[in-house]
Amino acid sequence: MKYLIFGTGDYYNRYKKWFAREDITALLDNAPDKQNTYLDGIQILSPEQGVRLAYDAVVILSFYVKAMRRQLGELGVPEDRIYHFYDLHKLICRAGNGSIAAYKKPIQYYGRAEEVDKASCTLLLSHDLTLGGPAIALYHMAEVLRAQGDEVVFGSMLDGPLRETLLAEGIPVVVDVNLQVETMREAEWTSGFQRIVCNTVNFHVFLSERDTKVPTLWWLHDSAFFYDGVDQTMLREMDRENLRLCTVGAVPREAMRRFMPDMEIADLIYGVADEAHKSGKKLEKNKIRFVTIGYIEARKGQDILVRAVRRLPDSIRERAEFYLVGQDTSRMAEEIRAEIREMPGIVMTGTMDRKGIHEILDCADVLVCPSREDPMPTVAAEAMMHGVPCMVSDAAGTASFIEQEVNGIVFRSGNEQELAERIRWCVEHPDRLSGMGIRARTIYDQHFSVAAFEKKVMELL
Repeated sequence: MKYLIFGTGDYYNRYKKWFAREDITALLDNAPDKQNTYLDGIQILSPEQGVRLAYDAVVILSFYVKAMRRQLGELGVPEDRIYHFYDLHKLICRAGNGSIAAYKKPIQYYGRAEEVDKASCTLLLSHDLTLGGPAIALYHMAEVLRAQGDEVVFGSMLDGPLRETLLAEGIPVVVDVNLQVETMREAEWTSGFQRIVCNTVNFHVFLSERDTKVPTLWWLHDSAFFYDGVDQTMLREMDRENLRLCTVGAVPREAMRRFMPDMEIADLIYGVADEAHKSGKKLEKNKIRFVTIGYIEARKGQDILVRAVRRLPDSIRERAEFYLVGQDTSRMAEEIRAEIREMPGIVMTGTMDRKGIHEILDCADVLVCPSREDPMPTVAAEAMMHGVPCMVSDAAGTASFIEQEVNGIVFRSGNEQELAERIRWCVEHPDRLSGMGIRARTIYDQHFSVAAFEKKVMELL
């Protein structure tokens, strides 16, 4: 088959391994500065140019599948020739005459992963080993289970920095990229475990054909648009025997109800280990420090924050400083970097390790979460753990725990003027922030602490 690959960003890098170089006719991207350049020796074209070439299928390697599918349809691409990376299992089976065996990649085992007694061990499966919220949440579940005396193995579709943390704590790790395209029955090494926990909607293909004798917990953290590429028939026909579904809040719960309206869905808010400095003292400084933490992308809304800061009068901006912490190699990060060159109060730090994140939270006055959609941002829970009040958009799940100007602040998602007004309020009422932080810590203790999480995990498992 000949493919057009639509998307050249993060998800291209995650999934490009499944396509032979000679099978790719061209890469497609809407960014003008990428068009007519080369990536991995393959020419990048505009979608308009690409669809004029000979191809059997267009594969979307992006989570913005709804808009991209609509664009392809408007360019005359037949619906049955448009695929998403969730459809790779179907594509590979088609190319392999009904089997994916010829396409299997090597599996990496670390620690004692091949020696554990599976019959008394829980397998925890993550979509990656980055330091993002879902992977960290599953890591905390591993800690809870081990504290109860259970043995665990941590499996992942992709490698990442979390692996070293897991191994340092004696948790065996399996990195199996085949989990991106396999069903449970095809992933032989996953059989025989006492129970399995799958993290995120990425595992819906894996769960579509499974051993129903194995109790399985499916824990969803995903924003609603992550479900746009899901095969709805696959979800509706999924065998529910011995399958328990839980979510981190209303956003993924309501997204899944569209496909499985009669499925019982439990709440499982993640737990965050208490790593706050006990002194509770902030650094002596003359400015209110606002911090936002997360991958710099449209979904996280850092551009909304920058525009809100631009709206502030100089008298307010001079009394504040803003730190943008997180992966800063995206296109939006480049645009923000150019925009803030003449805004000295805003600092982009790039990524930080766990120690660095806790250090910056320990001297923060306000954590800002400007997300356009964010089911339950881990950084907000970590900020409250440090006694830092959170300013979150109403599209973030954390907003449901906040009482306005009592234990935090909520603003309307995407409303940069309202966000600017909230920032100004903080700068003009610095004496109110300490008390808000103390009450924010109470939210952490009641809803996000390890004790609260442990109780719920053991009830579900």
